[in-house]
Amino acid sequence: MEKIIERVKANKFCLIAEIGVNYYDIAKEKGISNMEAAKLMVEEAHKAGIHAVKFQTYKAETLAAKDSPYYWDITEEPTRSQRELFKKFDSFGYNEYKEIKEYCDELGIEFLSTAFDYESADYLNELMNVYKISSSDLSNLPFIKHMALKQKPILLSIGASNEEEIESAINTIREVNKEPLVLLHCVLEYPTPYEHANLNKIVSLKKFQEKYDNIYVGYSDHTKPDENYEILKTAYNLGAIVIEKHFTLDKTLKGNDHYHAMDEKDAKKIIAGMDYLDSIRGNYDLKCLDSELKARQNARRSIVSNRDIKKGEVITMDDLTYKRPGTGISPQKVKDVIGKTAKVDIADDTILQMDMLQ
Repeated sequence: MEKIIERVKANKFCLIAEIGVNYYDIAKEKGISNMEAAKLMVEEAHKAGIHAVKFQTYKAETLAAKDSPYYWDITEEPTRSQRELFKKFDSFGYNEYKEIKEYCDELGIEFLSTAFDYESADYLNELMNVYKISSSDLSNLPFIKHMALKQKPILLSIGASNEEEIESAINTIREVNKEPLVLLHCVLEYPTPYEHANLNKIVSLKKFQEKYDNIYVGYSDHTKPDENYEILKTAYNLGAIVIEKHFTLDKTLKGNDHYHAMDEKDAKKIIAGMDYLDSIRGNYDLKCLDSELKARQNARRSIVSNRDIKKGEVITMDDLTYKRPGTGISPQKVKDVIGKTAKVDIADDTILQMDMLQ
């Protein structure tokens, strides 16, 4: 199942549901196993029309030191240590992700997971078509190179980074990997206030498309869903072909990534909104639309006689004017008419045709 890159290459909107580790809380809320909750979230994402689901794969001990402070809103997630938080959600390994991947294939939705250590990056290789690299690892160039050597497309979040850091990460990838690379604008603020979304950075990321081959632009969102999804729609209109957003089945749950996530109802509206945007954006061709042809013919002007012209008279500029509809000779061809001779009597206010002249 390969939807992300297929859609990117076809310039079609792609929505990735970042399930992350939210299924642990869903499992607790519903009184089901973690695996049942993970599959339930995949199923709901698929029913909503989402194109891909993404998890997070890590072990707390390899991800964060014991003294690793929080950087999130502790009124939403009260845990004050990164390792303590991650330890709650790191029980899945290869076998569990393989089972989820197979379930995704059954449903027809693409599976991927962000690897946060070398071991998971290696065993996820056989389960994914695309690697996702977290903003937190943008400067972890040895780890980036390790994943790039797998010769698969990459989604690279560039949150909290400067231009030279983005360029270093791209160069590290491009030294060994020429596959499609999607740069995801991202703000590492959980949740991101709307006024901090800084969506114009999406436009700035397009500069890398001019310098490197096979690069695309997207957006990884951490804002709370707004009523009309203006943040995501604006990101798409600015050029973010891929949008990744955290996903939950209950936005009221405390902790982790529920409080700024979309749910299945949001996802359906987001996809419908993007479909509508596509319908009004049209294409880039500089030509008359088929729907304009009738209006074009009737609203354009033709060369019209300004007096009675007798057969055999030579046409002069004083004999002519320009009026609607555009069913006769176009005014842009007036030089081809001046100096011609009338083949027939032409009454005043007649729309001229070339077969009237010689």
